[in-house]
Amino acid sequence: MFDALPRSVSLQRADAQPVGWAVSAAPVGYEEAVAAMEARVAAIAAGEAGEVVWLLEHPPLYTAGVSAKREDLLDPDRFPVFESARGGQFTYHGPGQRVAYVMLDLNARARDVRAYVAALEAWVIGALAELSVTGEMRDGRVGVWVDRGGGQEDKIAAIGVKLRRWVSFHGISLNVAPNLEHFAGIVPCGQTAFGVTSLADLGRPGGMADADAALSVSFERVFGALSETEPLL
Repeated sequence: MFDALPRSVSLQRADAQPVGWAVSAAPVGYEEAVAAMEARVAAIAAGEAGEVVWLLEHPPLYTAGVSAKREDLLDPDRFPVFESARGGQFTYHGPGQRVAYVMLDLNARARDVRAYVAALEAWVIGALAELSVTGEMRDGRVGVWVDRGGGQEDKIAAIGVKLRRWVSFHGISLNVAPNLEHFAGIVPCGQTAFGVTSLADLGRPGGMADADAALSVSFERVFGALSETEPLL
């Protein structure tokens, strides 16, 4: 069943401090990215750094979230496999996919995990709307889905989060124009009955810059103002 998100979903800071918006031009290794993200989360929790959203691409790889089942790794020799502290199961990251690591201080927003996840969902759905794509939620299925008609539903974005001292990390991945065949090495997020799609697969023109612009517009509606900053690496 379609789970509609209210247009009023918001998780903005009371003090309206802007969030850093950092974009890495070159692919970033997974372990290096996680180490940089963990260091930034610790600094945010200690009051030594500001919030930031870090947009990047990874080389082709699979990650196993805390709920991953080993049998869902169908081709373990295809790409490197990394254990991840985020929620969720197996997922793929690679070129053409926009990964957004979201490091927000929920102490300054709302100490509410469900509200935070709902806000991430609203952010992605709003960004897709900017690109003329209708993204939807489904009961019992994490991520953002596209109805292809005829009973076919494909996943276009994944969500996996972790909180430490109420500072968030990990985040979302949006399929812009990845090689969708690379998902065949896993059961994505434990779902066997549904496919995976991308903006390119849906025939939407534009590329990563267009996706980033849509993500930026939607993020400000949900979480508040942004300010461009340097990538973490």
